[in-house]
Amino acid sequence: MSTKIISSNRNSEQNILSKKIRVITFEHNYFNMLEEKSRFYSLPSLPYAYNALEPYISEQQLTIHHQKHHQAYVTAANQILEKLDKARKENSEIDMRATLKALSFNIGGHLLHSLYWGNMAPPGKGGGKPGGLLADMIEKEFGSFERFRKEMNDTALTVEGSGWAALTLCRQTNRLIPMQIEKHNVHVYPMFRILFVIDVFEHAYYIDYKNNRGEYLEKFWNIVNWDEVNRRLENALK
Repeated sequence: MSTKIISSNRNSEQNILSKKIRVITFEHNYFNMLEEKSRFYSLPSLPYAYNALEPYISEQQLTIHHQKHHQAYVTAANQILEKLDKARKENSEIDMRATLKALSFNIGGHLLHSLYWGNMAPPGKGGGKPGGLLADMIEKEFGSFERFRKEMNDTALTVEGSGWAALTLCRQTNRLIPMQIEKHNVHVYPMFRILFVIDVFEHAYYIDYKNNRGEYLEKFWNIVNWDEVNRRLENALK
Protein backbone atom coordinates (compact mmCIF):
# COMPACT_ATOMS: atom_id res chain seq x y z
CA MET A 1 0.00 0.00 0.00
CA SER A 2 1.45 3.38 -0.99
CA THR A 3 2.31 6.10 1.51
CA LYS A 4 -0.26 8.41 -0.12
CA ILE A 5 -3.11 5.92 0.42
CA ILE A 6 -2.11 5.34 4.06
CA SER A 7 -1.94 9.10 4.65
CA SER A 8 -5.32 9.60 2.98
CA ASN A 9 -6.91 6.90 5.12
CA ARG A 10 -5.47 8.42 8.28
CA ASN A 11 -6.79 11.87 7.33
CA SER A 12 -10.20 10.38 6.61
CA GLU A 13 -10.26 8.60 9.97
CA GLN A 14 -9.17 11.79 11.76
CA ASN A 15 -11.94 13.76 10.03
CA ILE A 16 -14.56 11.19 11.04
CA LEU A 17 -13.23 11.16 14.61
CA SER A 18 -13.23 14.96 14.69
CA LYS A 19 -16.85 15.06 13.51
CA LYS A 20 -17.86 12.50 16.14
CA ILE A 21 -16.18 14.55 18.86
CA ARG A 22 -17.99 17.70 17.70
CA VAL A 23 -21.35 15.87 17.70
CA ILE A 24 -20.72 14.42 21.16
CA THR A 25 -19.65 17.83 22.48
CA PHE A 26 -22.73 19.50 20.97
CA GLU A 27 -25.06 16.87 22.44
CA HIS A 28 -23.37 17.16 25.84
CA ASN A 29 -23.70 20.96 25.86
CA TYR A 30 -27.26 20.80 24.53
CA PHE A 31 -28.48 18.36 27.16
CA ASN A 32 -26.67 20.27 29.90
CA MET A 33 -28.48 23.39 28.73
CA LEU A 34 -31.84 21.59 28.81
CA GLU A 35 -31.10 20.19 32.26
CA GLU A 36 -30.11 23.63 33.55
CA LYS A 37 -33.20 25.21 32.01
CA SER A 38 -35.47 22.59 33.58
CA ARG A 39 -34.14 23.55 37.01
CA PHE A 40 -36.05 26.85 36.79
CA TYR A 41 -39.65 27.89 36.24
CA SER A 42 -41.11 29.26 33.02
CA LEU A 43 -44.32 31.06 32.14
CA PRO A 44 -46.79 28.60 30.57
CA SER A 45 -48.63 29.55 27.41
CA LEU A 46 -52.37 30.05 27.69
CA PRO A 47 -54.54 27.31 26.17
CA TYR A 48 -56.60 29.97 24.36
CA ALA A 49 -56.22 33.45 22.84
CA TYR A 50 -56.09 36.54 25.05
CA ASN A 51 -59.54 37.63 23.81
CA ALA A 52 -61.10 34.17 24.08
CA LEU A 53 -62.71 34.69 27.50
CA GLU A 54 -64.60 37.84 26.54
CA PRO A 55 -67.04 39.25 27.53
CA TYR A 56 -66.37 37.82 31.02
CA ILE A 57 -62.64 38.57 31.11
CA SER A 58 -61.37 41.17 28.67
CA GLU A 59 -58.32 40.81 26.45
CA GLN A 60 -56.58 43.64 28.33
CA GLN A 61 -57.28 42.08 31.74
CA LEU A 62 -56.11 38.63 30.70
CA THR A 63 -53.00 39.90 28.93
CA ILE A 64 -51.81 41.97 31.89
CA HIS A 65 -52.68 39.23 34.37
CA HIS A 66 -50.72 36.60 32.44
CA GLN A 67 -47.78 38.58 31.04
CA LYS A 68 -47.17 40.91 33.98
CA HIS A 69 -48.48 39.40 37.21
CA HIS A 70 -47.88 35.69 36.56
CA GLN A 71 -44.54 36.45 34.92
CA ALA A 72 -43.52 38.41 38.02
CA TYR A 73 -43.93 35.31 40.22
CA VAL A 74 -41.93 33.18 37.78
CA THR A 75 -39.14 35.75 37.64
CA ALA A 76 -39.01 36.21 41.42
CA ALA A 77 -39.01 32.45 42.13
CA ASN A 78 -36.13 31.92 39.68
CA GLN A 79 -34.15 34.77 41.20
CA ILE A 80 -34.48 33.18 44.63
CA LEU A 81 -33.37 29.80 43.27
CA GLU A 82 -30.34 31.48 41.69
CA LYS A 83 -29.61 33.14 45.02
CA LEU A 84 -29.67 29.75 46.74
CA ASP A 85 -27.43 28.24 44.07
CA LYS A 86 -24.93 31.08 44.45
CA ALA A 87 -24.83 30.79 48.23
CA ARG A 88 -24.22 27.05 48.02
CA LYS A 89 -21.51 27.42 45.41
CA GLU A 90 -19.73 30.07 47.47
CA ASN A 91 -20.53 28.36 50.78
CA SER A 92 -21.84 31.71 52.03
CA GLU A 93 -24.47 32.54 54.63
CA ILE A 94 -28.07 33.17 53.62
CA ASP A 95 -31.18 34.20 55.57
CA MET A 96 -33.14 30.97 55.15
CA ARG A 97 -36.25 32.25 56.92
CA ALA A 98 -36.69 35.27 54.64
CA THR A 99 -35.55 33.40 51.54
CA LEU A 100 -37.90 30.46 51.93
CA LYS A 101 -40.83 32.68 52.89
CA ALA A 102 -40.39 34.60 49.64
CA LEU A 103 -39.86 31.39 47.68
CA SER A 104 -43.07 29.87 49.07
CA PHE A 105 -45.05 32.96 48.06
CA ASN A 106 -43.71 33.11 44.52
CA ILE A 107 -43.80 29.37 43.78
CA GLY A 108 -47.37 29.34 45.10
CA GLY A 109 -48.26 32.25 42.84
CA HIS A 110 -46.79 30.50 39.82
CA LEU A 111 -48.39 27.09 40.42
CA LEU A 112 -51.83 28.43 41.33
CA HIS A 113 -51.92 30.66 38.27
CA SER A 114 -50.91 27.70 36.10
CA LEU A 115 -53.94 25.81 37.45
CA TYR A 116 -56.18 28.86 37.04
CA TRP A 117 -55.54 29.28 33.31
CA GLY A 118 -56.32 25.63 32.70
CA ASN A 119 -59.60 25.57 34.58
CA MET A 120 -61.06 28.28 32.35
CA ALA A 121 -62.37 27.91 28.80
CA PRO A 122 -64.00 30.22 26.24
CA PRO A 123 -67.76 30.76 26.50
CA GLY A 124 -69.54 27.87 24.86
CA LYS A 125 -66.81 25.44 25.86
CA GLY A 126 -66.83 26.46 29.52
CA GLY A 127 -69.59 27.23 31.96
CA GLY A 128 -72.78 25.38 32.78
CA LYS A 129 -72.61 22.42 35.14
CA PRO A 130 -70.08 19.61 35.38
CA GLY A 131 -70.83 16.06 34.35
CA GLY A 132 -69.26 12.68 34.93
CA LEU A 133 -67.48 11.69 38.11
CA LEU A 134 -67.10 15.30 39.25
CA ALA A 135 -70.86 15.86 39.16
CA ASP A 136 -71.44 12.67 41.14
CA MET A 137 -68.90 13.60 43.82
CA ILE A 138 -70.24 17.17 44.10
CA GLU A 139 -73.75 15.79 44.57
CA LYS A 140 -72.52 13.36 47.22
CA GLU A 141 -70.44 15.91 49.15
CA PHE A 142 -72.49 19.11 48.85
CA GLY A 143 -76.00 17.82 48.12
CA SER A 144 -76.36 19.86 44.94
CA PHE A 145 -74.36 21.90 42.44
CA GLU A 146 -76.07 25.05 43.72
CA ARG A 147 -74.83 24.39 47.26
CA PHE A 148 -71.32 23.70 45.94
CA ARG A 149 -71.31 26.96 43.97
CA LYS A 150 -72.55 28.92 46.99
CA GLU A 151 -69.81 27.50 49.24
CA MET A 152 -67.13 28.26 46.65
CA ASN A 153 -68.43 31.81 46.20
CA ASP A 154 -68.50 32.35 49.97
CA THR A 155 -64.97 30.94 50.24
CA ALA A 156 -63.76 33.39 47.58
CA LEU A 157 -65.68 36.39 48.91
CA THR A 158 -64.40 36.03 52.46
CA VAL A 159 -60.68 35.72 51.69
CA GLU A 160 -59.00 38.37 53.86
CA GLY A 161 -57.14 40.62 51.46
CA SER A 162 -55.78 38.67 48.49
CA GLY A 163 -55.87 34.96 47.84
CA TRP A 164 -57.68 32.05 46.27
CA ALA A 165 -60.68 29.79 46.61
CA ALA A 166 -59.86 26.19 45.72
CA LEU A 167 -61.67 22.90 45.43
CA THR A 168 -59.47 20.09 46.71
CA LEU A 169 -59.54 16.33 47.00
CA CYS A 170 -58.53 14.63 50.25
CA ARG A 171 -57.27 11.17 49.32
CA GLN A 172 -57.58 9.83 52.90
CA THR A 173 -61.33 10.45 52.92
CA ASN A 174 -62.02 10.80 49.16
CA ARG A 175 -63.95 13.97 49.96
CA LEU A 176 -64.08 17.20 47.98
CA ILE A 177 -63.15 19.98 50.40
CA PRO A 178 -63.10 23.73 49.73
CA MET A 179 -59.84 25.46 50.64
CA GLN A 180 -59.37 29.17 51.29
CA ILE A 181 -55.83 30.31 50.54
CA GLU A 182 -54.54 33.65 51.75
CA LYS A 183 -51.87 35.17 49.53
CA HIS A 184 -50.53 32.15 47.62
CA ASN A 185 -49.38 29.97 50.47
CA VAL A 186 -51.31 30.43 53.74
CA HIS A 187 -53.87 27.88 55.03
CA VAL A 188 -52.93 25.30 52.41
CA TYR A 189 -53.89 21.70 53.22
CA PRO A 190 -50.68 19.64 52.81
CA MET A 191 -50.85 16.87 50.20
CA PHE A 192 -54.41 17.69 49.07
CA ARG A 193 -54.83 17.67 45.28
CA ILE A 194 -56.09 21.00 43.96
CA LEU A 195 -58.72 20.50 41.27
CA PHE A 196 -60.06 23.99 40.65
CA VAL A 197 -59.08 27.51 41.70
CA ILE A 198 -60.53 31.01 41.59
CA ASP A 199 -58.06 33.89 41.79
CA VAL A 200 -59.36 36.67 44.03
CA PHE A 201 -56.31 38.90 43.98
CA GLU A 202 -57.62 42.20 42.63
CA HIS A 203 -55.16 41.92 39.76
CA ALA A 204 -57.42 39.13 38.41
CA TYR A 205 -60.40 41.44 37.86
CA TYR A 206 -59.62 45.10 38.63
CA ILE A 207 -59.69 46.31 35.02
CA ASP A 208 -63.06 44.70 34.24
CA TYR A 209 -64.82 44.83 37.61
CA LYS A 210 -62.88 47.46 39.60
CA ASN A 211 -63.09 46.28 43.24
CA ASN A 212 -66.36 44.38 42.79
CA ARG A 213 -65.25 40.86 43.65
CA GLY A 214 -68.82 39.58 43.82
CA GLU A 215 -69.62 40.55 40.23
CA TYR A 216 -66.39 38.98 39.01
CA LEU A 217 -67.30 35.73 40.78
CA GLU A 218 -70.80 35.61 39.30
CA LYS A 219 -69.38 36.03 35.78
CA PHE A 220 -66.52 33.59 36.41
CA TRP A 221 -68.83 30.57 36.44
CA ASN A 222 -69.58 31.15 32.74
CA ILE A 223 -66.03 30.17 31.78
CA VAL A 224 -65.20 27.26 34.08
CA ASN A 225 -63.63 24.37 32.15
CA TRP A 226 -65.41 21.44 33.78
CA ASP A 227 -63.81 18.94 31.41
CA GLU A 228 -60.38 19.92 32.73
CA VAL A 229 -61.52 19.81 36.36
CA ASN A 230 -62.97 16.35 35.74
CA ARG A 231 -59.68 15.23 34.18
CA ARG A 232 -57.74 16.47 37.23
CA LEU A 233 -60.11 14.60 39.53
CA GLU A 234 -59.76 11.35 37.60
CA ASN A 235 -55.97 11.65 37.60
CA ALA A 236 -55.93 12.39 41.33
CA LEU A 237 -57.91 9.23 42.05
CA LYS A 238 -55.59 6.93 40.10
